[in-house]
Amino acid sequence: MRDTPKVGPTDATKVPRYAEPGTFARLPRTDQVDHVDVAIVGVPFDTGVSYRPGARFGPGHVRASSKLLRPYHPPLDVEPFGVQQVADAGDIGVNPFDIEDAIRTIERRSDELRADGAKLLTLGGDHTIALPLLRSLHRDHGPIAVLHFDAHLDTWDTYFGAPYTHGTPFRRAGEEGLLDPEHCMHIGIRGPLYSREDLVDDGVLGFQVVRADDYETGGIGAAVERMRARLGDRPVYVSVDIDVLDPAHAPGTGTPEAGGLTSRELLGTLRGLAGTNLVGADVVEVAPAYDHAEITGIAAAHVGYELLSVLAAGHRPKGD
Repeated sequence: MRDTPKVGPTDATKVPRYAEPGTFARLPRTDQVDHVDVAIVGVPFDTGVSYRPGARFGPGHVRASSKLLRPYHPPLDVEPFGVQQVADAGDIGVNPFDIEDAIRTIERRSDELRADGAKLLTLGGDHTIALPLLRSLHRDHGPIAVLHFDAHLDTWDTYFGAPYTHGTPFRRAGEEGLLDPEHCMHIGIRGPLYSREDLVDDGVLGFQVVRADDYETGGIGAAVERMRARLGDRPVYVSVDIDVLDPAHAPGTGTPEAGGLTSRELLGTLRGLAGTNLVGADVVEVAPAYDHAEITGIAAAHVGYELLSVLAAGHRPKGD
């Protein structure tokens, strides 16, 4: 981590929060800083959805909902914008009519953004985008321990014969050898499935499961304990589908399922990642057309803030 001064968010005591700029947390753009430790990048793509569309407008909505974020994280005692240079890289413009072309573009752009060592926090967009991001990371880190927050498994084979959709990214990733099958985990799974075989197929890929119901009996502490034991010291990619939250906490999403996590449970679990080897993350499936009063956008923005704080906690200066 460089010792040069970091360019932080616009000072809210001098420029009102509802004014420009329109970047995540009002951070500088990547072209306004001389280096980047963490880049926020949007992928406005939802061609892979199977139910309600609209996640292509997610990146802009999450950015707009992030204006109230502040520079100090009390529970982790860290300044996520002070110990690392975080900047907004804008959006990746992808083909809305050709999923495979879009996947190639996302993978290539991820390689470019990470070329100088930056880590990516990606704002979706639908969950299809996790596959090209994992392909890019695999070239540097080898098999990845995926920590997947979602109501759904996303390890199905196809939809209508299509191999690349928002319900298939981790099936394809497993088949391509991108995953570390001894260290992957789903958190928040719930709701009906197509058949018992869905769980069998998922188990073959190596995922362990913390169900949403498990929070009822063990709470956040037990979930974090299981999560950390599973991940160990492996390179970790965190993928957060916002529908892991109950629709009361995230109505603005494409495939809502009743009985999900609360915002407090999700944020507390993410906080438990401090000290792990986090190499990248995404927040996906925010569909603002179904949101109310920015409930979903605010939740997603705080998810991003927790992930940035976890990254910052792993890069404290020596002696802290």
